[in-house]
Amino acid sequence: MKEQRAETGFRSFMDIALEEARAAGARGEVPVGAVIVLAGHVVARSGNRTRELHDPTAHAEMLVIRAACASLGSERLGGHDLYVTLEPCPMCAAAISAARLARLYYGAADPKSGGVAVGARVFAHPQCHHVPEIYDGIAAPEAEALLKTFFALRRD
Repeated sequence: MKEQRAETGFRSFMDIALEEARAAGARGEVPVGAVIVLAGHVVARSGNRTRELHDPTAHAEMLVIRAACASLGSERLGGHDLYVTLEPCPMCAAAISAARLARLYYGAADPKSGGVAVGARVFAHPQCHHVPEIYDGIAAPEAEALLKTFFALRRD
């Protein structure tokens, strides 16, 4: 994985993804948030809604990809950046590839269900048609704390 971009003028939008993650947690959803950005402008933002929508595919990444594609009127999001608080699962990684997102920024690693750096490693598979630039560990401590707190409260 590459480190955070050191380009002049780079702005992270992970703060918005973290807001969406906190909102998801407040709704009783696993606190994961995502935002899609184009040229410094937020195109779509969401948090997990699997329980609310009774939809196992309603991960934050899937929801923002759907919303951004609908807004653009296209199934492709070339040039767009995705910020997500947790390493995407294999389903979401495949959708990221299919949408042709340019860059993926994610916070916390997901050793149990990740699909980027662990597990299925979707982007490393020879059948993967598009691989975004990947930047991991963006605001990872905050994202990890949200998840740990959420699950600790459910274990008590």
